[in-house]
Amino acid sequence: MFPYTPGLHILATFLAPAHLLADADACRLFFDGQVQAFQLEKVGEAYHRFPASADVPGGFTAVLALTESHLSIHTWPEYGLATFDVFLSNFRRDNAAVVRGIYAATLAHFEGTEQAKTEVRR
Repeated sequence: MFPYTPGLHILATFLAPAHLLADADACRLFFDGQVQAFQLEKVGEAYHRFPASADVPGGFTAVLALTESHLSIHTWPEYGLATFDVFLSNFRRDNAAVVRGIYAATLAHFEGTEQAKTEVRR
């Protein structure tokens, strides 16, 4: 019997323009599009917006629960910073290319510059 490998998990930090890091509605549309494009199944989601100050837009946290696992982002527009992670299990297929595709699309959506990325094979 071959050992089971649960999947690929990418954890990343990137820099991006503040206005994009404050736009939770655009992120929701983008994440929903990724779920549909990669034929994933969303089973829950939470979006939380943080209040803006007089001169700094508020950031947000978004977490999508997927049958395949999860997708999340946390943003700090005041620092031009986001943390992101995506993990998809390999229950029915090898999802490593999908994980990498979602990460690349996320960087493009946020016009991000990668600061750190870790790939963990589970």
